[in-house]
Amino acid sequence: MGLEGKPVVVVGLARSGIAAARFLAGRGNTVVATDRKPQAELPEEVLKLAEIGVRLELGGHRPETFANAGLVVVSPGVPWQAPELVAARAAGVPVIGELELGARYITGPVAAITGTKGKSTTTAALGAMLREAGRDVRVGGNIGDAVTGLLDGATVETLFVLEVSSFQLEATDSLHPRVAIFLNLSPDHLDRHASYEEYAAAKARIFSTQTAADFAVVNANDPEVMARARGTRARLVRFGIGNEADAQFVGGDALLWLGGREDTLFSRSDVKVPGDHIAMDLLAAATAARLMGAPVPAIRRAVAAFQGLEHVLELVAVIKRVAFYNDTKATNVDAALKSIESFATPVLPILGGRYKGGDFAALAPALARHGKAVLAIGEARDRIAEALSRTLPVAACGSLKEAVEEAFRRAAPGDTVLLAPGCASFDMFTDYAARGRAFKDEVRALAARVTE
Repeated sequence: MGLEGKPVVVVGLARSGIAAARFLAGRGNTVVATDRKPQAELPEEVLKLAEIGVRLELGGHRPETFANAGLVVVSPGVPWQAPELVAARAAGVPVIGELELGARYITGPVAAITGTKGKSTTTAALGAMLREAGRDVRVGGNIGDAVTGLLDGATVETLFVLEVSSFQLEATDSLHPRVAIFLNLSPDHLDRHASYEEYAAAKARIFSTQTAADFAVVNANDPEVMARARGTRARLVRFGIGNEADAQFVGGDALLWLGGREDTLFSRSDVKVPGDHIAMDLLAAATAARLMGAPVPAIRRAVAAFQGLEHVLELVAVIKRVAFYNDTKATNVDAALKSIESFATPVLPILGGRYKGGDFAALAPALARHGKAVLAIGEARDRIAEALSRTLPVAACGSLKEAVEEAFRRAAPGDTVLLAPGCASFDMFTDYAARGRAFKDEVRALAARVTE
């Protein structure tokens, strides 16, 4: 990489940073891995990096380490404008993201998926469709394995299906998707991005390296997505509803019109997970799978077998005919709205956490139709109460346990209790997955008490 004997500095030692440090050390680079957190707050895998020759600098960043680096590799959890990174760039040190590092070593075709909501479902479903077609597929990025952890043994025939976030895309220059999927766009991560436009521009970088030989699979019904897709050099393939869509549901079937040919990709009745937005995610995935050469029968088999993802509209339990669903990945207001709209039954959503933008009042029309009460938790609970208390009762709860118990107390048989926070988790939990696991633990504990 033209480092002239200088070390590579890896910043941020969660999943992506650990993978990048291992990848670089395995290729003979001198690697320094640094994190602001002390050793006690980091995963055990961090200490194992020392066993392969990685130098660890924990509990803070040393300016001289950055100044003497030949390259700085940044985990997506580290703000792109962190002072250490700004100083490194000013000193002429190249600074890239972990996704960019991995992209430089990928030789096979890439499908990249971005959007505000639905990335993980679409990514997992597309990977399943391509595997069902018998292809060597590596699935990861913003979910599962980091890109640098997917490269061993890959060839020019290996397909990479990558979920890519705004944090990853803003630090990427050479990722070249054969198929880029842009699902939707609404305000999110405004606790980190300086503005909505900055967030949107980062997302739109998914198209930046595409050529006329590539495909951009875009949501025909999202004006924000379509506005960002207008400048792409790739061929647009639209999914959605209406005459503008190349892929859409007609009479219960998912149809794709491409090159004068009509394919019936799958039937709506085959989709096991509730929610029209989940069906649309599968439509986007199936469209991309077809563009990457998967035959229709393989797509149909994958859809029929797809059970959804943990933490995405996941049915946890039914207690005395009250259903409990975990949608902890609904971390912004628009995602929470889609989650609420997935149910026709009376719904009691658990909302709240660390606010990161959006207007909770946007939930009011859906909650007026079939909401019974809101259980508000975390730092955003007062904001939620202010936005929604004129629409339906809002109960402020001091913990997730209290919210689960209060929701069950207010629910009647046939109702749905739904964790759809519309917020980040970091005020109460280490991440969204920890929040989802805690919710499931509380629901199961409640079930055990109720059935004793």
